Amino acid sequence: MNKFHGTGVALVTPFNADGSVDYDSLAKLINYQIDGKVEYLVSLGTTGETATLNKDEKKKIWAFTAEINNGRLPLIAGIGGNNTAEVVQEIKTFDSTGYDAILSVSPYYNKPTQEGIYQHYKAISESTDLSIMLYNVPGRTASNMSSETTCRLATDCKNIIGTKEASGSFDQFNQIMRDKPAGFLLISGDDPVALPMIALGAVGVISVVGNAIPLLFSEMIRLCLKGDFKGAQALHLKTVEFTRLAFEEGNPAGIKAALKYYNVCGDHVRLPLVSASDRLTQLISTQIKQFSN
Repeated sequence: MNKFHGTGVALVTPFNADGSVDYDSLAKLINYQIDGKVEYLVSLGTTGETATLNKDEKKKIWAFTAEINNGRLPLIAGIGGNNTAEVVQEIKTFDSTGYDAILSVSPYYNKPTQEGIYQHYKAISESTDLSIMLYNVPGRTASNMSSETTCRLATDCKNIIGTKEASGSFDQFNQIMRDKPAGFLLISGDDPVALPMIALGAVGVISVVGNAIPLLFSEMIRLCLKGDFKGAQALHLKTVEFTRLAFEEGNPAGIKAALKYYNVCGDHVRLPLVSASDRLTQLISTQIKQFSN
């Protein structure tokens, strides 16, 4: 699974001013990531505002992303939800041409027990031959997938290959690293803690800020994976304030403001999200200018 070592970028979905999907900018974004030397792409993770996309839009975006990527980088599709039967059906009908794996978020809102989370992912695993990556993000789902459940799934379901961990708990990260099967991938789901997570054994990050600063951020991750933490630390500290600002008014409003500065795509988002404030946009622009210093 070396194809998922390093920096994966959870792509934003560019929109036009009228709210329609901006496919020209999506193509530009994909090429921007490839030129930025990231290792793989994630299409329609939560950063892609999937909650506001209908089924036809998602299918078109997945197909378009695979077409533009054209096999240049490994691709992961985000397919998740809190209705297990619906997620299973979506995966069964998913055209996986050009895709290497599925990233599936832990069920949100319902607040299932650990056994419920286990059975949800077991059903997903049994519905497909594609590789599955777990995604634990308690800040959005209102429930935590424990290290025990993560490692149980990793052991019992052979096509579950890794987890995007965004619990923020280093106790949990440590337990996963200690108890996981060999070859199971621990991947950071939080840009600010990617460096220390790699120090304890994570194989990389699925990044939001990489959308805007792919070259800088992916180089930091590569230095970490080489064990050059002194070199990585300098780049990490260089990006700390930018990363903080990118999330200050929610994701992906801040990172879209940065992408607009770089002329990759506009900063339009779909309600209930709103674009970054003028104040934050100015702060992000000022921070970006410092990267060239």
